[in-house]
Amino acid sequence: MLAPYAVRVEESRGRRHPEPAHPYRNDFQRDRDRVVHARAFRRLESKTQVFTRRHSDHFRNRLTHTIEVSQISRTIAAALGLNLDLVEALALAHDLGHPPFGHAGEQALDAAMRAHGSFFDHNLHALRIVEDFESRYAAFRGLNLTFEVREGIVKHSRDYRAQDFPDLAEYLLEQRPPLEAQLIDLTDEIAYNTADLDDGLESRLLTLRRIRDGVEVFDRLYREVQKKYPGAPEKLKFNEALKRLIDRMVTDLIENTRVRVAAAGAQSVEDVRRHPERLAAFSHAVEAERRAAKEFLYQSLYFSPRLDPEKQQAERVIRELFEHWLARPETLPAGYQEKARQEPLPRVVCDYIAGMTDPFIVKQHRKLLGGKQG
Repeated sequence: MLAPYAVRVEESRGRRHPEPAHPYRNDFQRDRDRVVHARAFRRLESKTQVFTRRHSDHFRNRLTHTIEVSQISRTIAAALGLNLDLVEALALAHDLGHPPFGHAGEQALDAAMRAHGSFFDHNLHALRIVEDFESRYAAFRGLNLTFEVREGIVKHSRDYRAQDFPDLAEYLLEQRPPLEAQLIDLTDEIAYNTADLDDGLESRLLTLRRIRDGVEVFDRLYREVQKKYPGAPEKLKFNEALKRLIDRMVTDLIENTRVRVAAAGAQSVEDVRRHPERLAAFSHAVEAERRAAKEFLYQSLYFSPRLDPEKQQAERVIRELFEHWLARPETLPAGYQEKARQEPLPRVVCDYIAGMTDPFIVKQHRKLLGGKQG
C-alpha cells in the first residue's frame, strides 16, 4: 500500500558488498536491525541531549530522543504511504555521529578541527561509523547498509554541494533525497523542540509561566486544556498542552506535505528527487510557530547561565584531550595509532573523541590529564 512516490525496497540500489536475500526480512528491515545492534547505537544512551544524567534520570539522552524521533517518523510515514522500514532505519541512525556533551561537544570538536583546516560534521561522521568503524562482519567493514539508508544519513538534514564534497558524489548531491529521508530532519525538530520544553520545565530552568509567555502556540493550547480540565494538576495540564503541540505539528506536516506533493505533481521517487526544493515541510503558519519555539529554547534554555559551567567543562575536556593526543599520539589505542599512519592525525583524534560517551571521555580526561568533573 505504498504511495507512488515512496521508495520501494525491491528497487533499492543495493549494498556496497552484495549479499544474498534474507528469507524473511527485506533489506531495509535488515538495515534497521544492523543499526540497533551497532555499538554506536548503544553508546547513544550515555550521550547528552541537553541535560546530563547527574541532574535527573528522567531527562532525555541521545538514545531516548532517537526512539521518540523513530515513533513520530513512523506515524507520519504511515499517513503519507511512505516506506516504514526505510523511515525507521533512518530515524534510528540519524544521531549516530553525535559526539559526547551534546551541542557543546559538537561545537568544541568542530573548533578543534577547524584549527587544523578541517571541520566536524555529525552526519558525515555517522557515515564513517556505518561504513568503516563498526566491525561486526567477517565479509566486509562497517554495516554494509543499502544505498538509500547511507544516502539518508548524509542528506536528511542538509544539502551538500557536489563541488565542495567530491568524495560524496555517489550520493546524488544534485538531487533531493526521497521523502523518507526528508521527513527525518522535521521529525527531529518536532521531537526535540517539545521534549526540551518538557525537560526544561523538569529541570526548573524554565517555568510554566515563562513557557506560556514565550511560546504563543503553547499558551493557546494550554488555555484550551485549562478550559477542559480546570481542576487537573498543573503538570498534567502542561503534559496535555505539550501533547496537543506535538499533534498539531505532526498533523500539519502530514497535510502540508500531501499538498506540496500534489502541487508538484510528484508521481515517483524520481519526481521527488528532481524537484527544485524539498517537498516535506510544515505550512507557513506552523513553520513560524516552530521557529518561535526554537528561538525561545535557545534564548531561555540552551544559553541559560546555569548551563554555562557544564558547557565550559565540555569544551575544556574536548580541547585538552584533542591537544594531548595530537602531542602524544602514542597514548592513543593501538587501532587508532594504526589509522594515524594512513590518515591525518587530527581526523583520527577527532574520530576517537566523537565516538566516546560522556562518562568515558571524563574518565579519560581524569586519567590522562588529572581532570575532575565539575
